[in-house]
Amino acid sequence: MARTITFMQAINEAMAEEMRRDPSVFVLGEDVRVGAFGQTTGLVQEFGPERVLNTPICENALAGAAAGAALFGLRPVLELMFCDFAMLAMDELCNQIGQFRYVSGGNYPCPVTIRTATGAGFRMAYGHSQSLQSQLIQAPGLILAEPSTPADAKGLLKSAIRSNDPVIFFEHKKLLLGGVSGEAPDGDYTMPFGQAAIRKPGKDATVVAFGFMVYEALQAAEALAAEGIDVEVIDPRTIVPLDKATIFKSVEKTGRLVTVEEGRLRGGIGAEIAALACGEYFDLLDAPVQRVAAPMCPVPGSPVLEDLYLPNSKSIVSAVKRVFERG
Repeated sequence: MARTITFMQAINEAMAEEMRRDPSVFVLGEDVRVGAFGQTTGLVQEFGPERVLNTPICENALAGAAAGAALFGLRPVLELMFCDFAMLAMDELCNQIGQFRYVSGGNYPCPVTIRTATGAGFRMAYGHSQSLQSQLIQAPGLILAEPSTPADAKGLLKSAIRSNDPVIFFEHKKLLLGGVSGEAPDGDYTMPFGQAAIRKPGKDATVVAFGFMVYEALQAAEALAAEGIDVEVIDPRTIVPLDKATIFKSVEKTGRLVTVEEGRLRGGIGAEIAALACGEYFDLLDAPVQRVAAPMCPVPGSPVLEDLYLPNSKSIVSAVKRVFERG
């Protein structure tokens, strides 16, 4: 059976269910007893202040505390309120948490889940609006998940909390605060990492989109369908591991590839996928890969400029049309 829940509710339920199931799971972060965006609302009332820890504003220390707790057998769920704040904890995230299992010869897993809100569109300007997923794909040992639906959010977060490897879990603000809802299974379930979803089948071009950009891609696909272009939309669900098989099986059918992300263009996830396409799947391409991403500038605070900054369905439509012009 399935029921309809919101993206916010999915995140909250996943944490609550895992805390009930496993007493080693606890939540820590800034204002988590209140719930800055609402994800942790109500947890302290059920589980108490010992398992829902408000912390000072010191992200590197928070990540270090989570790492230490994990190495001693606990399963911390750390909330970094904004994705931008991950940059303050990069030493712990990349040099310690991501690599500790390897440098200990596999003897010490580091089961930390780091949840963080990503994305722009709320006029929060440069320090609270960035999408920095590509900053973290260079760090070995980290799993990166970015769900787009409530069902995926709940299943992937439960998998993250149970994982013996560290997971960074990106929650787009427009999914959290926009009231996005969808069907999710009843009862306990998890979702495997590295398994993409085909959100819309098509035969003319493959569009790979992450998180909230999946909805922009679907809107673009609808507009293109009116012009006779049938787009297939792939939602990877996890950035690391990346489901190359599903993506390039689609490209084998369509011959054309467009990547879409809210992060910036240079060195982005789309660049990695484009490199894979050129290095491992070049014979499948009938046209150069096109990338849709934000420009190389800070996220503007001006509403007008922020709207211009963000990729959207119109920029995706333009990119899809370019692959036909050039191939």
